[in-house]
Amino acid sequence: MANPGPSGRTDLLGLVPDELLAELERHFTARGQKAFRARQVGRWIYETDVPDFEAMTDLPAAERAALAERYHIGDMVLDTAKVSTDRTAKHLWKLHDGELVESVLIPAEDRLTLCLSSQAGCAMGCTFCATGWSGFRRHLTAGEIAGQYRASRRWAAENDYGPITNIVYMGMGEPLANRSAVHPSLTILNQGFGVGARRITVSTVGVVPGIQELSQRPEQFKLALSLHSPVEELRRQLIPLEKRWPLPELIRALKAFDAAGGRRITFEYTMIRDVNDAPELAPLLADLAFDLHAFVNLIPFNPIPWQDWGPSTSDRIRHFERVLRDRGVDVAVREPRGRDIDAACGQLRADALVQISE
Repeated sequence: MANPGPSGRTDLLGLVPDELLAELERHFTARGQKAFRARQVGRWIYETDVPDFEAMTDLPAAERAALAERYHIGDMVLDTAKVSTDRTAKHLWKLHDGELVESVLIPAEDRLTLCLSSQAGCAMGCTFCATGWSGFRRHLTAGEIAGQYRASRRWAAENDYGPITNIVYMGMGEPLANRSAVHPSLTILNQGFGVGARRITVSTVGVVPGIQELSQRPEQFKLALSLHSPVEELRRQLIPLEKRWPLPELIRALKAFDAAGGRRITFEYTMIRDVNDAPELAPLLADLAFDLHAFVNLIPFNPIPWQDWGPSTSDRIRHFERVLRDRGVDVAVREPRGRDIDAACGQLRADALVQISE
């Protein structure tokens, strides 16, 4: 059952599709209506982006009013939108309690990827990420996670971006620290909105129990690991969670995930100049990726105001790329996107919080 909203009404967007239909069938049956009304509402929620029940024009006015008394649709309120010269679009959404979360639309050739958030803030404390600067506020609900997709899909249609083709849980927060909401949201996006499981990627900095749970799901959702170092000691300096689930234990969980079949693993490796780009790290990274059949994204560090680091040189990035390819590892160098709109995770929210506090 979804969490009630601020008015005590149930957020229908936070229910998985089977729960949604069952809940609405009970509602309509109790009102002497036919059960097909539930499917009508489901189509409005999943197939259109109407913000409320009043727009559901094939329902009688009395039924729309009755729905509004008991339920709501967790629509997002847009606080800020920024569009980069490369058409990357970043949105800051205001939630019902005033919390702010980010999502990003990233167009690339025949794809439109939505990067969404699972928490308001983050408690992981990774040293290269702007989100942790403002601290952890709370988990998002399943409806708030799915709501980012629904609102972003509407914005994309209104601004000629086309349909969203891929979803990555790589925005604010650690998704696998909020599994009670992330798992239902995956089902909602997959079964309700019809986004294929192989087009949905869940990112983690290494929450081992969460990786184990994800590997047990029947759908073939993809997994991205924020690795950033193939060496325990250095990784511990970048990602504090390394202390709780060290690299050997994490690798065992990834091997089990890989053994489940059809679930591609990606290593996210942010290239930070003179921090984690030493040439001797490249073959260690290549060996890890090869053993796990993992794809590697080499990501030039996107500078943030509170950390005096810069991206690795192009020569050093190409060295890593060459070593990985020679080892037989699929690798890509991710081009920086949206730097002119503070598109690094957490920057837009952090800027807004600074303005609020001034």
